[in-house]
Amino acid sequence: MSADKQRPNIVFLFPDQFRADFAGCNGADWLQTPNIDSIAENGVRYTNSFSASPICVPARTALLTGMNAMRNGVTGNLHNLRADWRDAGLRTWPEILGENGYYTAGIGKMHFYPWDERRGFQYRVICEDKRWLEVRDDYYHYLRRHGLRKLHGNEMDGYHENKGAVIHDIPWEHSWDRYVGSEAVKFIDAYGSGQPFAMMVGFPGPHCPYDPDERFLEGIDESKLPEAAPEVPGHTPQLRQGNVDGNKRPWNGVDYTEFPDDTKHTVRKHYSGLVQQIDFEVGAILDALRKKGLLENTYVILSSDHGDYLGDHNLIGKASFYESAIRVPMVAMGPGIEAGQVQDANVELRDVTATMLSWAGVEQPGWYDAQPLPGEGMPGDAGRENIFGLLGDGWMNFDGRYKLHKYRTGEMLLFDMLNDPQEQVNLYDNPEFADIVRRLETELTQELMASIDGSMDDRLAQNGDMSQDPSFGYESWTRPWPNVPRTSAPIYEKPTKA
Repeated sequence: MSADKQRPNIVFLFPDQFRADFAGCNGADWLQTPNIDSIAENGVRYTNSFSASPICVPARTALLTGMNAMRNGVTGNLHNLRADWRDAGLRTWPEILGENGYYTAGIGKMHFYPWDERRGFQYRVICEDKRWLEVRDDYYHYLRRHGLRKLHGNEMDGYHENKGAVIHDIPWEHSWDRYVGSEAVKFIDAYGSGQPFAMMVGFPGPHCPYDPDERFLEGIDESKLPEAAPEVPGHTPQLRQGNVDGNKRPWNGVDYTEFPDDTKHTVRKHYSGLVQQIDFEVGAILDALRKKGLLENTYVILSSDHGDYLGDHNLIGKASFYESAIRVPMVAMGPGIEAGQVQDANVELRDVTATMLSWAGVEQPGWYDAQPLPGEGMPGDAGRENIFGLLGDGWMNFDGRYKLHKYRTGEMLLFDMLNDPQEQVNLYDNPEFADIVRRLETELTQELMASIDGSMDDRLAQNGDMSQDPSFGYESWTRPWPNVPRTSAPIYEKPTKA
């Protein structure tokens, strides 16, 4: 057997907007996710896994680069990697694996800008956001071949009344997640190379609109479906207003000014249906690996870019540091990973990147602040003492018990997550917790400053004495950024005696 054949395959399953507590293995007893649960049963489940930048593009960019949002510069959905990212010395994890003998495949929703970017994936099948009807991706052309077209939620009955919860008008066999799952299975079935592969499967669901096929609403026990965490007046009124205004835009077009409890229940039910729908596709992918004889030599990991409030704090979607937005599922199985283990260490989404490189036997780049995931048979040694969150309009420091959120609006929050997991009692201005606030703010400042400093290395003209550049001082000299200049070491001559 060749060395390549012995190297493991990697399958990264990546639903969009999947909060942790809606997975069966994490305690969701009102729905059924047997296939996702089987990954946990045959491997490791992380109970404290977080998306540190809980918006689509920042979370995915951190994942691609192994760098936090401050260091890679992407802190909002309108940002993107700098155009000269390759010249600056960056490599995405698919590109790194491709340079080290892997065949890389990206199937489904990636949220790259522009949408047809490959970002290092050698094989691409594109199925982007549900509502961007103008995107002529592979899924668009697939629908046309079947006499169908993409549909915006507002074209479906009950969309506005039910705040985005509908039954999708496109038949399930042609739906978003079915297409992505089928393309992943097709790739596995057709793959015939001895070269190991690394495949990322990006499901569009359970992101809004909450549009499952009706059959996936079966089996949901609505009596056990948890109610949304209440809104506390005065906590984040500006965040709430921004949430309402943002969702009125054409991409969604739903007015959440009024969001009654019964409607929140409907949204949660439909979201649960989408989770069950994705679980079906996870099962199909695992079956394809098994039938192909690849499962025993394949690492499988599942996580998400962020969660969804689903009515918690009277909010919908994500983009803050409330628990339902930042806490994501994370389960993994594969060769050598001890089955049935539960890891309580704090870990981050971008740690998946460092983990996959370790599984592939590839050295972690020097610019990474990602670290391999811990566990028996996993490449990492420990989790993180703190989870530092960053968005364009907010920051977070969570030390495993106390969580500090700070927003550009001036809204400041401190919660004791041990005694107040629904984040109902703001302790920020409580004098008894002043020392804790000071410590968390100091740690946060230190982390932000270190990240800023780290992000500037490749933006400087030169880290050294420019006089040692032979061309420095001459006409037409150009700054050597973003590459390190090729100069000789400085020479300092001792003065000679007369």
